Amino acid sequence: MLNYLWAAMIVIGIVYGAFTGNMTAVSDGALDSAKEAVTLCITMLGVMSLWTGLMEIANRSGLIDKCTKAILPLMQWLFPGVPKDHDAMQHITTNVIANFLGLGWAATPAGLRAMKALSELNVENSRASTDMCTFLVINISSIQLIPVNIIAYRSQYGSVNPTAIVAPAILATTVSTLAAIVFCKMMAGKSA
Repeated sequence: MLNYLWAAMIVIGIVYGAFTGNMTAVSDGALDSAKEAVTLCITMLGVMSLWTGLMEIANRSGLIDKCTKAILPLMQWLFPGVPKDHDAMQHITTNVIANFLGLGWAATPAGLRAMKALSELNVENSRASTDMCTFLVINISSIQLIPVNIIAYRSQYGSVNPTAIVAPAILATTVSTLAAIVFCKMMAGKSA
């Protein structure tokens, strides 16, 4: 569906440019945007590689295991249907830690593994379990201590102070995550 939306917007832009005599501007805009997209992708690849590598080092050094044990009581409260020694709990906590550090790319593989492990625990396969829904909502809202992606984007586009976003991001993601937790607990109470 989103592909159709983007395709329609592109076609409308080209047709509008043709009818208004601005095809040169449309062509220049397309070429400039393509160049900028490649530059941004290369920059973000470097940022992604750095932070994904750091997460792997943290995992191999045992830091993730220590953090997992520290937040396990909270995770057990949030995900009561997941046994604490199940792989799903390890993947969920890895995802939460990576998101907390602002490492969305490093969080994605753990999130996919967590959802797969949660689906194995789901006895009602045709419908997502409460734990699956809770994980999805918390993953989307996720508290971020360091919004690495946004800092990288702001730096790429010449911001004078790319880290000025840190305090507002912490506040916004804290509020969104607390709202997500309250919502999930309310919905879990209704379904029980």
